[in-house]
Amino acid sequence: MGVLDASTSPPKERYAVSNDNVTRLIQPGIFDDQLTEVLRDGARALLAKAVEAEVAGFLGQHADLKTADGHQRVVRHGHLPERDVMTGIGPVAVRQPRVRDREAAAADPSRIRFSPSILPPYMHRSKSIETLLPVLYLKGISTGDFSEALAALLGKDAAGLSASAIGRLKDGWLDEHTAWQKRDLSAKRYVYIWADGIHLEARLQDEKQCILVLIGATPEGRKELVGFTDGARESAHDWRDLLLDLKRRGLDVAPRLVIADCALGFWKAAGEVWPNTREQRCWVHKTANVLAKLPKSQHPRAKRALQEIWMAETKSTAELAFDAFIESYTLKYEKAADCLRKDRDTLLAFYDFPAEHWKHLRTTNPIESTFATVRHRTTRSKGCLSNKTALAMVFKLVEDAQKNWRRLDGHNQLPKLIVGVTFNNGIEVIAKPTDRQPKTAAA
Repeated sequence: MGVLDASTSPPKERYAVSNDNVTRLIQPGIFDDQLTEVLRDGARALLAKAVEAEVAGFLGQHADLKTADGHQRVVRHGHLPERDVMTGIGPVAVRQPRVRDREAAAADPSRIRFSPSILPPYMHRSKSIETLLPVLYLKGISTGDFSEALAALLGKDAAGLSASAIGRLKDGWLDEHTAWQKRDLSAKRYVYIWADGIHLEARLQDEKQCILVLIGATPEGRKELVGFTDGARESAHDWRDLLLDLKRRGLDVAPRLVIADCALGFWKAAGEVWPNTREQRCWVHKTANVLAKLPKSQHPRAKRALQEIWMAETKSTAELAFDAFIESYTLKYEKAADCLRKDRDTLLAFYDFPAEHWKHLRTTNPIESTFATVRHRTTRSKGCLSNKTALAMVFKLVEDAQKNWRRLDGHNQLPKLIVGVTFNNGIEVIAKPTDRQPKTAAA
């Protein structure tokens, strides 16, 4: 065999990596994203237009005002220095127009002043960032790591969010929660109140703690956070302390109806503090409790049978469906039937209230839906929070969620409940006028 000459043999395949094949990874805090820059430019342009429109509207409201020499009294007066507002896509530079009142000095109380709503004077971060901060804290991000975490999310220019700034914000949240817990309630009244104990996967020091929550419906139909504190396993003692604290701060008028699950601790406390308030058990919790005492093979049928009760058009129809369920399941599944039977009256209380409110009154959904989002945003992690700090963080999340709570349907019916109008099967009972005509003597 001949020997191949090295000079004439084909070159060996090489596997060395060239610079052309190296992809540089984006480091935390560095954006190299054209789409993000386009979004920022678009946000900057839209914000500028919105601010200009707000100023133009303000000037238009005062267009008829003239100075002593006949000139326009309220006019534009340049711009304030440019500042960055931190948003969900990073910092966006903005310039706020100035407005001048030519007829009044700066210290004159009667001076016409422009108070922007889109860009308040001391606003440095959007509401979405305010919500993000407690989320990150509950997720386990320590104060010292906030700058790095936010730089990775918002860009390297995420200024003003250093460890010291986060510490000041956290102290502010604690102060806000403390002030909220001491607020005066003497001018408040709630027609309905929903109550529930929420167990979060937040990093609390004491895993036995839960958050006791009360949400109330005002006479105008708006839902408000009424009570919010921590408690040990929803005990009657802790619920009683919360309800009595509300009374001490001026909430003297008891609600017409309270909606809660089957937690005995709350109902014991509510019966002592609000003895004349009607009770409504949550149908979602009751359904889960009944199904837990049945084999899974029975769940679909039993769930439909329970739904026929609370979806009935009238109380009498619901009573028939209630009796049918008890009769069907007592023989083989007595525990499930007893679980339903024992709360019969409190499960059907909603029929004595306006039909428009039934979907709000049958469950504790106003609390559950709010805290479903909070639960997804919190998790247990290393480095436990004190209960006080965790409560303040969750309070900020609930406070933000409260802005999106829906008004009650049929809110015009609430004042009727306050004055004592009765309802039967959801329909207002019209009192018949008494015959006040004097009887004439027989001739």
